[in-house]
Amino acid sequence: MILPGVIAVITPVLVGFIAGPKMLAGTLIGVTASGVVLAIFMSNAGGAWDNAKKMIEGGASQGKGSEAHKASVVGDTVGDPFKDTAGPSLNILIKLMAIISLVIAPMLKNFWGL
Repeated sequence: MILPGVIAVITPVLVGFIAGPKMLAGTLIGVTASGVVLAIFMSNAGGAWDNAKKMIEGGASQGKGSEAHKASVVGDTVGDPFKDTAGPSLNILIKLMAIISLVIAPMLKNFWGL
């Protein structure tokens, strides 16, 4: 988990100093747009898999012990981390990259002579 954190911290700094403030703004727009969509997808998909398992356990699709139930248990195993950890953690990633960009923005102004 150290490498993804380092990538999230280093990316805005490298993009800002190597390519300039305009590309940094584009990077933040891309990170925000794709991160929000992915977070919403993960949260909703995880909830859907969890609800599907509960519905099958309630008697739909031949109930407990069926092939559908076995598949829903596997889906719920993936869905729980999606809705509980992976989806919400993308919010932290987006905020971290935005804050780092705002902190280095005055340095970029001087570095690029703007």
